[in-house]
Amino acid sequence: MSTSNSPLVNNTDSQVQKTENKTLKNIIIGALSVVLVSMGGYMYYDKTNSTKALEQKEIKIAAVTEEKSVVQSSFDASLARLDSMATVTTSLQSQLSEKSNQIAKDKEEIRKILNNKNATVKELAKAKSLIAGLNEKISGMEQDIAKLTLENQGLNQDKIALTADKEKLTQDLTVTTTRKVELEKTVDIASTLNASNILITPVNIKKNGREKVSSTAKRVDKLVVSFDVANRIIQTGTTDVYVVVVGPDGNAINNATQATFLSREEGDKSYTAKVPVDLETAKVKNVAFTFAPGANFQKGNYKIQIYQNGFLIGESTRELKKGGLFS
Repeated sequence: MSTSNSPLVNNTDSQVQKTENKTLKNIIIGALSVVLVSMGGYMYYDKTNSTKALEQKEIKIAAVTEEKSVVQSSFDASLARLDSMATVTTSLQSQLSEKSNQIAKDKEEIRKILNNKNATVKELAKAKSLIAGLNEKISGMEQDIAKLTLENQGLNQDKIALTADKEKLTQDLTVTTTRKVELEKTVDIASTLNASNILITPVNIKKNGREKVSSTAKRVDKLVVSFDVANRIIQTGTTDVYVVVVGPDGNAINNATQATFLSREEGDKSYTAKVPVDLETAKVKNVAFTFAPGANFQKGNYKIQIYQNGFLIGESTRELKKGGLFS
């Protein structure tokens, strides 16, 4: 009897097939569940790690920002110290130029780091080191400035003292010079001769050569002038006496060469004759001078002025008359 076509056999095979299919389905579902659970766990783990990394980065950024702020504050304090020295270092710039140049370089390098928004911790550490060095240089400059200021104060005091000494010496020199000038003036005046006993004699020369005193202008041929000069201090040697003859018209009768001498009051002045006088110590000397104009005398007053050492030392006047018809 054949069993291949038996209904019982067919039902059994069908059940077996269903069972196998159900088992496979369960396996697939289980596998998928495992995969899904694994993926969920991984995603949760990755998210957790990312959150921690972000938090660490934020903490690091906050730390760098805080460090940068501290460095900036320290740098600002150093700049404030430099600013306080600005007015002092201006006058002492030449003595402190080398340190000033190095400080300027350090400031520039520090600013570059602080102006960098992405500055690293390493760079900020370098900035801190530069600021520390900058503060040392500033302290050195402050000491140098204090020392130089004291030295300058000492120099200023010395200058004030020297200026006072100079002013005193100048005053003393002025007083001495004034006294010297006054003394020289006194000696100058004292050395000037004094003319006295001035005589003006109008002389007529006769044909036979005899001379006769005459006061008639048309008969006068010459004027003989004599006077005494006396020393007021002890001196010897030769000095020049200048004689000026002033005619009735008020004009001086000049010498032939039109020469002049220096008068103390009138400046350059023409003279009629220059008479040398030999002086002797403490003695009176008589001086005689003859004036012949080479032309007729005019009626009126003839004034004789005598100068020595630029001063007028004496003068006198003689009148010549017109005279009568038979005079």
